[in-house]
Amino acid sequence: MNRVAVVINEIGEIGIDNDLVTMSSENISLLANGCICCSVRTDMQETLRDLFARRHTGEIPEFDRVIIETTGLADPAPVVQTLVSDTMLEAQYRLDGLVTLVDGFNGLYQIEHQAEVVKQLAIADLVLISKSDLITSSDLDLLKSQIAEINPSAKILLVINGDLDPYSLINLGLSSARASAKTLSFLGTFLNDESNAPPKYLGDFSQKHNRNIKTHSLRFLEPFTWEAASSALELLTTLRGADLLRVKGILNIEGNPVVIQGVQHIFHPPVKLDAWPSDDHTSRAVFITSNISAETIESLFKAVGAITKLG
Repeated sequence: MNRVAVVINEIGEIGIDNDLVTMSSENISLLANGCICCSVRTDMQETLRDLFARRHTGEIPEFDRVIIETTGLADPAPVVQTLVSDTMLEAQYRLDGLVTLVDGFNGLYQIEHQAEVVKQLAIADLVLISKSDLITSSDLDLLKSQIAEINPSAKILLVINGDLDPYSLINLGLSSARASAKTLSFLGTFLNDESNAPPKYLGDFSQKHNRNIKTHSLRFLEPFTWEAASSALELLTTLRGADLLRVKGILNIEGNPVVIQGVQHIFHPPVKLDAWPSDDHTSRAVFITSNISAETIESLFKAVGAITKLG
């Protein structure tokens, strides 16, 4: 984790987590491995601006990445929105991915009774399960299946006593316009080179989890204009942005592959890929929502003439 800044966002008046990381009375301290650690209870925008400014002036060492460790009660969506809506931050930072840690021993109960857990799982790119050594294999399989029902595309890793390859936490998202198998994986495509079966997309799964969080997949058989697609997305975010937990997809815009991704009211700038990552040139998009039916999403796209089939 060399050249990484770690932001620990705590809840409450007394900080605990930062003392477990390093004994320091300063807001920012340099750890032995070259990691910059700061414990904050202030606005996330102010913190990220401060980090960049201190690096620019040489007050702190250069860093390549920032890892933000939020509280267990945090809603990650506003953090994502902050990175996109703040023009200064958008120019200096790029979202790589969202990681959710699940307590293996208490996870099944928490999924059933705590709405924050379900939402954190729903929009995660990577899910880490701790304490898997304290539960039976059948309970672990059940926990994995519950997580997969909430978010079929998220990668799941087991973490015992904190033993984790740091590289597994980085390069989770779309890092460039280069088309690759990783692009399809990020978008929720499960590749199977040994099978002639059609690829599966996020949303092609039965959903049994509770709390009205659902995954809907739309497939577009014909290319369409950016004006039509953006109009549908703008209408959806205007009417139901708070319930639109996450959107990811690759769209055929007049023959060109364009990646879209957003959280609630905020969308990242679309990325035009240098080529199609596979022979499949149809558009497909996943919508992870709360209390929004597939029919509602379909009707919005039909209203602007952007959809031909609901997948």
